[in-house]
Amino acid sequence: MREWRVVWSRAVLLSIMQPMTLAELERKVEELRAAWRAALAEVTDAEALEAARIRFLGRKGHLTRLLSSLKEFPPQERPHAGRILNQLKREISQAIEEKGREIEQREWERRLAAERYDFTLPGKWRPLGHLHPLTQVRLEIEDIFMRMGFDVASGPEVEDDYHNFEALNIPEDHPARDEWDSFYIDDTHLLRTHTSPVQIRVMKSRKPPVRIICPGRCYRRDTPDATHSPVFHQVELLWVERGLTMAHLKWIIEEFVRRFFGPGYEMRFSADFFPFTEPSAQVHIRREGGPWLEIMGAGMVDPAVLT
Repeated sequence: MREWRVVWSRAVLLSIMQPMTLAELERKVEELRAAWRAALAEVTDAEALEAARIRFLGRKGHLTRLLSSLKEFPPQERPHAGRILNQLKREISQAIEEKGREIEQREWERRLAAERYDFTLPGKWRPLGHLHPLTQVRLEIEDIFMRMGFDVASGPEVEDDYHNFEALNIPEDHPARDEWDSFYIDDTHLLRTHTSPVQIRVMKSRKPPVRIICPGRCYRRDTPDATHSPVFHQVELLWVERGLTMAHLKWIIEEFVRRFFGPGYEMRFSADFFPFTEPSAQVHIRREGGPWLEIMGAGMVDPAVLT
């Protein structure tokens, strides 16, 4: 019995030491192909696919060990043996790529189903915030005057010297032209110092009667404090029509004060001077017994501006 075991062991040793034949290689390749297909059929996720790849194509994988046996073949048989093994390697690699795409697509579909949105459901209400206080005031003023029959006009914030000064009867030696009062861009252009240039543009484009207000930003070289700012907002009003008097102007302003500030305010006019109006006035308001507050300048459009 002991001698039989020795003979069997020697036979096994001899078979291992003998080089593999092409027929044996083809048989092992078919066995490996069948094993790969069986393993691939059991793969359901990316982790299992990676484990199968390592098992067959890893550094110590089944196919890698077969590829290392190429050196045992005679030189004339190695090309054929290499083609057989490389064909299987390509099949496995291609199958891994296809399976990977299939798993990825299946995972994507699963996520889509889990994260599906019902677009027929009502949306969630989100507060939109509020308008800026300056915008709220401007809109309120526009509404007041539009209810009285005025249109809203606008113009460029970068003006030329003609529209900002000359057309408004402001001579070259007027202090408002000083560079310390105005933001000049070049010799003939500046940031508008008031919204009055819009009046000129409107009067050149329309025939009377004209009823407009011109709200907008203005720019002057002022030091910021409680009543001054280098950027401020102004609302200009222009009414051009036959038969108008200071009484019409006073009525318009009284109506605005009543609608904007509310009841209980006194109003007064005091004489003033503006190059583009004649006569000119300052308008003050106050609560009964309180201090007077200047709110605007006003006047009848100077004939020099109209011509």
